[in-house]
Amino acid sequence: MSGVLVSGDHVLQGFHGDTPVIHSNAAVLIEEGVVKQIGPAAELDRHYPEAKRFGGPGQVVIPGLINAHHHVGLTPFQLGSPDHPLELWFASRMGLRAVDPRLDTLYSAFEMIASGVTCVQHLHSRAPGGLEGLHSTASAVLGAYDEIGMRVSFSMAIRDQNRLVYEDDQAFLSRLPEALRPALAAYFDNYTVPLANQIALTDALEAMVAGREKQRVQLAPSNLHWMSDAAIEAVADLSEARDMAMHAHVLETPYQWEYARRRTGGSPLAYLAERGLVTHRLTVGHGVWMSDSDVDRCAEAGCAICHNCSSNMRLKSGIAPVNRFLAKGLPVALGIDEAGINDDRDMLQEMRLVLHMHREPGLDAPAPTHAQVLRMASDHGARTTPFGPTIGSLRPGSAGDLVILDWRKVTWPHQDPARGLDEVLVHRARPAAVHTVLVAGEPVLENGRFTRMDRDDVLSEIAEALATAPDADTLARRELAEDVMPFVRDVYRDYRLPSGAPHYRQSSRTWPGEET
Repeated sequence: MSGVLVSGDHVLQGFHGDTPVIHSNAAVLIEEGVVKQIGPAAELDRHYPEAKRFGGPGQVVIPGLINAHHHVGLTPFQLGSPDHPLELWFASRMGLRAVDPRLDTLYSAFEMIASGVTCVQHLHSRAPGGLEGLHSTASAVLGAYDEIGMRVSFSMAIRDQNRLVYEDDQAFLSRLPEALRPALAAYFDNYTVPLANQIALTDALEAMVAGREKQRVQLAPSNLHWMSDAAIEAVADLSEARDMAMHAHVLETPYQWEYARRRTGGSPLAYLAERGLVTHRLTVGHGVWMSDSDVDRCAEAGCAICHNCSSNMRLKSGIAPVNRFLAKGLPVALGIDEAGINDDRDMLQEMRLVLHMHREPGLDAPAPTHAQVLRMASDHGARTTPFGPTIGSLRPGSAGDLVILDWRKVTWPHQDPARGLDEVLVHRARPAAVHTVLVAGEPVLENGRFTRMDRDDVLSEIAEALATAPDADTLARRELAEDVMPFVRDVYRDYRLPSGAPHYRQSSRTWPGEET
């Protein structure tokens, strides 16, 4: 079998601890979508003359990057919502225009692939239309990833309470003037699916991805405030019974910390742990307001963390204690969430943001290294998906997911050679330098062009679909969003928030009521 041979001046194979493993003048042999060998380029070139070739002099090869926390295609800002604080943002998003889920998925997939992302953890938050709506949306999203050739771990969020605010739906409806209640109640009903049906949906999702080597399913227990105890325990039981990975939003904002205090009397991590959710199968999404005790609990359980730096900044959620995570040996992945700092899905830019956001003041204060950040976007990202160690690195037996960078475009017009490859890559790489992207040995982007479909055609289709005026349903939802916003604010007006929270000294946190 001829296979595929990818060569470069340097090949980043992966990491030994936090140390990059880099081969010079090397090549990667891929057969049937799997890495078979890494060795000297001249030697492999001679032994496999029939192999299809990519890369070459002036190129650098790295493992495919992983966006470990993703929701939508066109961003909420594009569709009309400003970057409110998260709790207000939920209400603002009620008025967003509906976008065809296939086109929406392709839109962000183009952006991700163009910045070197080969695998995404797609956490679909909701879909209208009851159980049928969940089925049809999931099918369209998975079909889009299959079309473009991108690897995906897919989940549909499981939630069964508090559909807009951190309060029971009926209690919140009672806050509203009677004239607003029917419309909001109907909105809630359109997104309501019985818990048993949500759990059973797992079987349907697994049937959808059956036979698709680049697609997997995991569980997404949404967040403590969105879930009853019954829902938490049902997901924990399903995860244990099937050994399924889970990804949950936890402590994204200080308001979520206060909700947990009111409901549980303490830490939401402790509460979730008591109900079987905090295990080695769990990835904690965000974790911005985790205390030292929470971090210790996750480390003891073997959890992973997904850090969503851009999202935390845009929605006023805070700065996650990433240095504390790293000090405790927690695997930290990177997610771009709804959108990056530039309202796109540029993983190269996200790495730079993370690198600089967590440089605490002080000569010897903690800060992530370039290699640690690059590992977050690759090896540790893999840890949060069902694909595990088969992605995120280039070793014999791993998937042939890799990125070829035009190093001249990375370093032009000059780069001092004293700086290491990982340093230069994280500091200076841009999507314009991404030459070719392979997923399972197949080029999905080659010489800067998508191989399976025309990006301009898809974007034109989106533009045409959204060029018309909003329909009556959209206008009604926008009006409803504006009308309920003051009442959403009222829910949180008396919330007690953590005081004295270290914003820049990120390496230690103890909240009121916890032991020092």
